[in-house]
Amino acid sequence: MTDTAVAPSGAASADVPGFGHFIAGECVESVSGETFESRNPADTRDVVGRFQQGTAADVAMAVRAAELAAPRWRSTPAPKRGEILYRFGALMAEHKERLARAMTREMGKVLAEARGDVQEAIDIAFLMAGEGRRMFGDTTPSELPDKWAMSVRQPIGVAGIITPWNFPMAIPCWKMMPALVAGNTVVFKPASDTPHCAVLLVELMVEAGFPPGTVNLVTGRGEDVGDAIVDSPDVSVLSFTGSSATGKGIAERAARRLKRLSLELGGKNAAVVLADADLELAADGIVWSAFATTGQRCTACSRVVVDRRVADELLARLESRTRRLRLGSGLDETVDVGPLINARAAERVEGYVDIGRSEGELVLGGHRAGEGDLSNGHFFRPTIFRDVAPLDRIAQEEIFGPLLSVIPVDGYEAAVTAVNQVRYGLSAAIFTRDVNAAFRAMRDFETGIVYVNAGTTGAETHLPFGGWKETGNGHREAGRAALDTYTEWKSIYVDFSGRVQRAQIDNQSAG
Repeated sequence: MTDTAVAPSGAASADVPGFGHFIAGECVESVSGETFESRNPADTRDVVGRFQQGTAADVAMAVRAAELAAPRWRSTPAPKRGEILYRFGALMAEHKERLARAMTREMGKVLAEARGDVQEAIDIAFLMAGEGRRMFGDTTPSELPDKWAMSVRQPIGVAGIITPWNFPMAIPCWKMMPALVAGNTVVFKPASDTPHCAVLLVELMVEAGFPPGTVNLVTGRGEDVGDAIVDSPDVSVLSFTGSSATGKGIAERAARRLKRLSLELGGKNAAVVLADADLELAADGIVWSAFATTGQRCTACSRVVVDRRVADELLARLESRTRRLRLGSGLDETVDVGPLINARAAERVEGYVDIGRSEGELVLGGHRAGEGDLSNGHFFRPTIFRDVAPLDRIAQEEIFGPLLSVIPVDGYEAAVTAVNQVRYGLSAAIFTRDVNAAFRAMRDFETGIVYVNAGTTGAETHLPFGGWKETGNGHREAGRAALDTYTEWKSIYVDFSGRVQRAQIDNQSAG
């Protein structure tokens, strides 16, 4: 299958491919007639493709297609739905290198990380394919004789899936795979920075055998396409990953229609390093967590909370390792750090560097990398500030870039206070040789994910993913818990006594 399999004819010039929406099994152009470009963030002269600038009318057509496809898909036995998911996962595995290279070109993360992104998508496809043969409910004894009691999961309806650019294949699959195996149909809006990755996924979904209308793709701006999905009265369940501010707005609007809503939002993740820690291990784990994906992960380590007694020693290791990181195009296997996603991201990080200069001491980095080949991309030097206070802005606000704050504290209790003294609660790590301290951290950290002697990144698809506080609204992605977002529970009672047995009265009374 070619990269232009969902491109309308005549949509782009010969050297720049054009791509359409995918609605009801067909490639269509936007009602607006407008398109937008996706460019390589490592070299903005490189145009990946032109994509449809979607409208509310396009969303309405996609939702209608999903509604029409829903009865057939819902009535398809769940194990058969799972078989299609399995074929999709197998196709991704077959095309893994092609998908990873396309991702690196469009999103910028280094190729090894892009391969990992695709592998996460493969893993969740296989995991949820298995759920097609399980989809467990409960069978329990009834309180009355000759009566059967059980519960089952059932699909909700049309699922609106709105995804970010930083994991442009893993996150859409984290959302779509549980939605689809449960029997929902999907309207999918990818981030406008990575629409080509979405097209490649949908192409393989078509090849895997998802029926027309089961999966519908609409590209475009959040204020046009995303808002229309959120506000559609016929979209019954929403899943969104993005900023906390945007998520709060979606929650308010979804609440007006009592829609099921799953939000995966911001993070301000900390790695605690106690005085007894293996500092070599801690430095390696922190540098990877802070600067992989150029810091553009919701689980990225942006704070190091370190016992003051070993702060200087740890900082020396962090500085030494960070100085050795090589910036460049992620397609170069020798590169460690790719570009930021766009110019706005670079400006945002620059703004926080300016704030940090008045809050801590700049150790290294702090500026864009514009020399040589880097001048054509959105590159920013990995940046470390020392002697940052726990309540400083760069220690409190999500930056989403390669900026690390080192926060010295006095002992375990002060470290826990610093970790929890933010409005987010996604991921935290502790480096220590003390098993008691490790277990206390598992209990005390107010985060959805805790790592012991490892960095803050690296979720596995068979465990729930999500966080506390402003990181989300309590739902989880990945693992069996992901099915909770996309299913309704139904309790069923079968009375085979042949007589009326009155419930909700005192059947236990004597006489």
